[in-house]
Amino acid sequence: MSEVLELVDVSVVREGRALVDEVSWSVKEGERWVILGPNGAGKTTLLNLASTYLYPTSGSVSILGEELGGVGVDVFDLRPRIGIAGVAMADKLPRQQTVLETVLTAAYGMTAHWQESYERVDEDRARAFLDVLGMSEYLDRRFSTLSEGERKRTLIARAMMTDPELLLLDEPAAGLDLGGREDLVRRLGRLARDPLAPSMMMVTHHVEEIPPGFTHVLMVRQGKLLAAGPLETELTSKNLSKCFGLPLVVEQHGDRWSAQGLPLT
Repeated sequence: MSEVLELVDVSVVREGRALVDEVSWSVKEGERWVILGPNGAGKTTLLNLASTYLYPTSGSVSILGEELGGVGVDVFDLRPRIGIAGVAMADKLPRQQTVLETVLTAAYGMTAHWQESYERVDEDRARAFLDVLGMSEYLDRRFSTLSEGERKRTLIARAMMTDPELLLLDEPAAGLDLGGREDLVRRLGRLARDPLAPSMMMVTHHVEEIPPGFTHVLMVRQGKLLAAGPLETELTSKNLSKCFGLPLVVEQHGDRWSAQGLPLT
């Protein structure tokens, strides 16, 4: 099984502070990883490294077999092979585009519709991804009129349009109410279980948001890696307590997880 991402002794330093501190980590083809940690732990920095939009201060990062900064490596050739869904992407999209246009423009690596024309196969693919994510009834709705959950689902469909080999999800359930979260987690679980889906990495603060079908967990605190490996062995009360800095109890309920603090005495 080939590696889609490999970090070796990677540090990212800004203004004398290590956002990521000597992290070594690898993601293999077909794996689905959740990245857990408190605010400021380095989760989004890791995602930015994986997306090629951030270079390490030291150490090496290889993505889809290509080393960042390596001779002859062009990130503009790599980026279409990586799907990204998160707030940063949402902020770049025109609010007056329709849902279908928002997803279609990704086929040409653009954020806005201009003068390009789309083939029927492109439109069929966009419709299919939107259908999987429960957005078929919203194709002609303006992006600006969508609820937070509907926007999140549209962004994930958009990220899938280039048929990526690696899918990066930055807090996809953030800001959703309980119903919106559960609907999104259920749909992400369906995607995660698809053997033809790309390798996946998802940043979150909450174990309740881990979709069924995810296989591995990475925990970080203050830029340092605390645990990395299969969910069943690494997502423990001990590891999560160390990660968030207070006593926590982790429980598994079927294919879902939950965590809560110990009562005060």
